[in-house]
Amino acid sequence: MIKDGGLQMIELNSQTESLSIVERMIEEVRDSYHVSEDTFGNMLVALTEAVTNAMYHGNKSDPMKKVRIQYGCIHNTLTFTIADEGKGFDFYNLPDPTAPENLEKECGRGIFLMKHLADQLIFSDGGRVVELNFKLSSN
Repeated sequence: MIKDGGLQMIELNSQTESLSIVERMIEEVRDSYHVSEDTFGNMLVALTEAVTNAMYHGNKSDPMKKVRIQYGCIHNTLTFTIADEGKGFDFYNLPDPTAPENLEKECGRGIFLMKHLADQLIFSDGGRVVELNFKLSSN
């Protein structure tokens, strides 16, 4: 992990084994910022989906391509930015995973889950970068 002006960054190979590093990172963030169990669960699922999408869809499982995660807490909001080295995608025109014709499909729910679990989801750089924000309770 690299500390950079309050933000931290990790760089991962596009391999399934890298997901355990993501899970440990999320657990460290939970402990450092006293994240509630509900928010922790949302972060775990949403970030795992984002990194998995970056590895498989963005980087096409090429172990030479990297996924970069930058994260930190700003104004009581945990922000995670995930970037891949792929070609990007049109995030405005995605099939609805809740449509009857898509209910039986094995994939296509990751972005739907991220939208519903994060407090804010922002795509940029042609779909190669996704930012997920989680508000911390002020208790």
